[in-house]
Amino acid sequence: MNAPSEAIPAARWRDPKRYLWPLGLVIPLSPFMAWGLVTVLGPGAFWLLGLLIMGIVIPLIDVFAGVDRNNPPLEAARALEDDKYYRWCLYLLIPLQYAGLVAACYLWADGPLGVPERLALAVTIGIVGGVGINAAHELGHKRENVERWLSKVTLAQAFYGHFYVEHNHGHHVRVATPEDPASARYGENFWKFLPRSIIGGLTSAWALEQRRLHRVGSAKWSAHNDLFNAAAISLVLFTVLIGVFGWQVAPYLLIQAVIAIILFEAANYLEHYGLLRQKKSNGKYERTDHRHSWNSDHLWSNLFLYHLQRHSDHHAHPTRRYQALRTVDESPQLPAGYAVMIFCALIPPLWRKVMDQRLIDFYDGDMTRINS
Repeated sequence: MNAPSEAIPAARWRDPKRYLWPLGLVIPLSPFMAWGLVTVLGPGAFWLLGLLIMGIVIPLIDVFAGVDRNNPPLEAARALEDDKYYRWCLYLLIPLQYAGLVAACYLWADGPLGVPERLALAVTIGIVGGVGINAAHELGHKRENVERWLSKVTLAQAFYGHFYVEHNHGHHVRVATPEDPASARYGENFWKFLPRSIIGGLTSAWALEQRRLHRVGSAKWSAHNDLFNAAAISLVLFTVLIGVFGWQVAPYLLIQAVIAIILFEAANYLEHYGLLRQKKSNGKYERTDHRHSWNSDHLWSNLFLYHLQRHSDHHAHPTRRYQALRTVDESPQLPAGYAVMIFCALIPPLWRKVMDQRLIDFYDGDMTRINS
């Protein structure tokens, strides 16, 4: 899939990945697949199936499948974005995500699992939740109200509703600048970035939402506050699950939420590491473009993550739907897909060995152009 599709007339162009996008549903299905494998084969290690798929299977397939630099013709973009098939490929993730969470609560409460198996299942559910935050990221950028509400619903499992406000109105405005808590700086390891991004994101979301509510004439302490209504969805969800299955599920709900947050914040970390928008003569930052996000064109990990790895085009065109995202030559490129790069991020010396020189080379050795 490396041929430049611009050479094909838009009227005859067909998405070669069209019937591969449902692969994104494999991760939310992983708790059920794990249950089946344990039932048939026995070993409790299968409860880690979500981690095995994301951390081993997808990276190995990426190695053999290679990269995909195939772009849809711009003339075909409108029809591609209007095709409801792609939306349902994403929408179906949400009921599967919550079905897996309910099944996990049943197993944590009443299943024949020991503590190691319960923890392994929490890891898989956390990975589902992390991928769910990615789905919420896609939905939260859209103009349709139903999709924006679905974004909040998807974020509820990780109790990460503030992301809906901060990402759209904070991160996308300040990306690749020192003022953005979600843009990692050169030399900043992930474990220092993590609290800075979470606390900075919460603080920013609160300030942004207060300004919005003041602008539209609504009280900040009201149901119109997007931070409150998003948090309310999480509170209702966790209350119902604990009420139905008992307090014994509470620690595992907490563990899976923490794993989901770490997974997604690791993606945040790698997406803009060290990249910097330059200031113009008037003191304002240049417009965000394809140079301000790390890109990865690895085919299979992009299919599982709904083109999240074409992050440069996403920041250049935030409302563009995942199936229409493009790759361009000026984007800085990661050496592997997100699953491999997240693993590197969790081990700071490994991350710096892999990424620091790549960043310096991108700026031709000019350290003054790096976000540090």
